[in-house]
Amino acid sequence: MTDEDATRTYEGTGVTPLAGVGTAVWYDPGAESALGDPPDPADVDPAAERDRFDDARERAREELEGERERTAERVGEDEAAVFDAHVQFVDDPQIADGVEDAVADGLPAEHAVRRAFEGPIEQFAGMEGKMAERADDLRDVRDRLIRLLTGGDRVDLAMLPEGTVLLAERLTPSDTAQLDPERVVGFATAAGGRTSHAAIFARSLGIPAVVGVGGRLTEIEADADVLVDGDEGIVVVDPPADRRERAAAGRDAEIREDPVATVGGKSIEVAANVGTLAELDGAIRQGADGIGLFRTEFLFLDRAGPPDEAEQLEVYAEALDAFPEGRVVVRTLDVGGDKPIPYIEQPEAENPFLGERGIRRSLGPDAELFETQLRALLRAAAGGDGRLSVMFPMIATVPELEAALETVESVAGALESEGLEYAMPELGVMIETPSAAFLAGELAERVDFLSIGTNDLAQYVMAAAREDDRVAELHDPLEPAVLRAIARTVEVGHAGDAWVGMCGEMAGDPAVTELLVGLGLDELSMSAVTIPEVKATVAETETTAAEDLAGRAIEASTKDEVRNHINETNT
Repeated sequence: MTDEDATRTYEGTGVTPLAGVGTAVWYDPGAESALGDPPDPADVDPAAERDRFDDARERAREELEGERERTAERVGEDEAAVFDAHVQFVDDPQIADGVEDAVADGLPAEHAVRRAFEGPIEQFAGMEGKMAERADDLRDVRDRLIRLLTGGDRVDLAMLPEGTVLLAERLTPSDTAQLDPERVVGFATAAGGRTSHAAIFARSLGIPAVVGVGGRLTEIEADADVLVDGDEGIVVVDPPADRRERAAAGRDAEIREDPVATVGGKSIEVAANVGTLAELDGAIRQGADGIGLFRTEFLFLDRAGPPDEAEQLEVYAEALDAFPEGRVVVRTLDVGGDKPIPYIEQPEAENPFLGERGIRRSLGPDAELFETQLRALLRAAAGGDGRLSVMFPMIATVPELEAALETVESVAGALESEGLEYAMPELGVMIETPSAAFLAGELAERVDFLSIGTNDLAQYVMAAAREDDRVAELHDPLEPAVLRAIARTVEVGHAGDAWVGMCGEMAGDPAVTELLVGLGLDELSMSAVTIPEVKATVAETETTAAEDLAGRAIEASTKDEVRNHINETNT
């Protein structure tokens, strides 16, 4: 039997572009809530049970305050705010009334807590998005109170053995915040999504993680050898040797806080892609020089209506303050395609990826949202430190760009007339359509920068949908056609005096960093956890060798030839 024959693979949602391999340890965070039958009501003293509940609440507050402080130090202030919400649940009058009613019915405090939380948990669990994740927060608070009432021991996840791959039905915020990346090489959960607290904490801590695997996860035995690949979104039992070696190799890069340059002295800005303020601290800790892609659509998700100008201004200003010496590239609202927002009406489209999305909506049905966002951005550019850049998504024609620029001028004029302070940020275009790549010279003459989104560019150049496994082989940025689109964009962008960056997944792959340097890119932006390895690769790259590699790669006829050239250079 070969190594490949011995493997078992489970698919889920990858939340960190890292892989780790270690020994499976199962964790059941809900064990404390498995209470037996309650005693006879006649044997329960309601007054004593009320005192026990009040005492448990007080100790829960103390625990939460301590965990908040430790999480702010280890993970980040924004992530730590989840414990403020937990304190609010502890003090929630509806929950307290529910416990009081249950105690009055003759239940001891721990059973009363379980009953009082049932309704709210079911209510939130039946919702979608972040509201559903509130159910996990409530379970976390419920289990904490029951543990304090029953005297149960708390599992110390901070002291797991080194080389642990943690497996669980779900992980609460307090569970995840305890994980030590020096001990836990990865985790996988049956439930959860990319925006869950566990996923956000995993990215901030740099822990490989896959969530939403489903019930099959329980097939994995404790003590099994397990690989968690947060990039591909898979969990592999008994991984083959080559995958095991690649996973181990990716965790040793040094954190470099200063900008890096190649051996030949070419400076390359290495920045982070983020979607929320919660990810800023993680980007800083991984040594990001700035933000290369701030996906603002995340500000519009999981809420009943769009954020107003003041709310957006606060978010953009905070992002700028996080990088006083760096650049923050904010992409204007990019809805449509695979990014639906419930309160924004979007008509049915036969192919939404080729339909009304990105700038097409901002110049059409979402014009009011676009103007509000631009007002907030221009006002943010005037305050605080940092350099703000604003990028327009899905540009396909010069008139589209000119219309977007005219809107910026119009918004600036309105702010001027209102006497509000503002500044004009750098303006740029996201290159993600073949037409934008062909028109890159004309676009560059009108803006300050171009940023190549390789995920969509590869999709549209190769006419291969990203989510269709049947054509996944075609969706490869190393296809010569895609590489030539990148090379042309860089060449004509520079000729038009624009700097050129890349913010697709390709930018975060250290195996192709030398190729990208050789193609002439000025900035690479990626998920924060891959920044150390990419910075290390840039610092080891010989500029002339990289340019030679790029020359051979864009002359290749197939992606296999491109890979051969890369492998020859890396050996």
